[in-house]
Amino acid sequence: MPVASKSAKPKTAAERKQRVAAILDKLDEMYPNVTCALIHNSPWELLVATILSAQCTDKRVNMVTPGLFAKYPKIEDFAHAHPAELGADIRSTGFFNNKAKSIIGAAKRILSDFGGKVPRTMDEMLTIPGAARKTANVVLGTCYGVASGIVVDTHVQRIAQRLDLTREKTPEKIERDLTRIIPQDRWILFSHQLIHHGRGPCKARTPACGECKLNPLCYAADKL
Repeated sequence: MPVASKSAKPKTAAERKQRVAAILDKLDEMYPNVTCALIHNSPWELLVATILSAQCTDKRVNMVTPGLFAKYPKIEDFAHAHPAELGADIRSTGFFNNKAKSIIGAAKRILSDFGGKVPRTMDEMLTIPGAARKTANVVLGTCYGVASGIVVDTHVQRIAQRLDLTREKTPEKIERDLTRIIPQDRWILFSHQLIHHGRGPCKARTPACGECKLNPLCYAADKL
């Protein structure tokens, strides 16, 4: 297999800014209208689906949630669910006992503190069981259009590091780096674009660099 050519690294702040703009342009070409892959009909359903997606594929979550929401159509139904029964219902998503506890806790908190409505601010979201920054960013950005940050899942982390947009290792520090260089009005779309790119050509083990429009801008050490 031929080795992909490496692009030159920018040497100045202006060149780095220009490269980021070029990356955003290429992402727009590849993924102009992408959104969250988790199927949902409300902020509450997306919150549940995002909690279930931890250490699980979106495809598997989308197989589980239709039956789940048919059995528990209202947030009150989740609040009063038996943990063992709910755990059995979501077993195939993994870590089902902890996820069941989080979902029941989230339902109770939203009912008691937010009138049964998923809140619209990061500070409020972070008080909900099971809703760390990634989950909060997914719900706020997708459902409410609130650009509170950038979703950093495994795909975003891997691609941001490959593109040298960050050299940090933790999601919190990676998000901090990305929000410094990505315009805020692009945060929501940028998150979805990188996630789709990670599921597509920029896979962890065998990236399809020859098919990638970002290839001329990428100097990752593991390019193929």
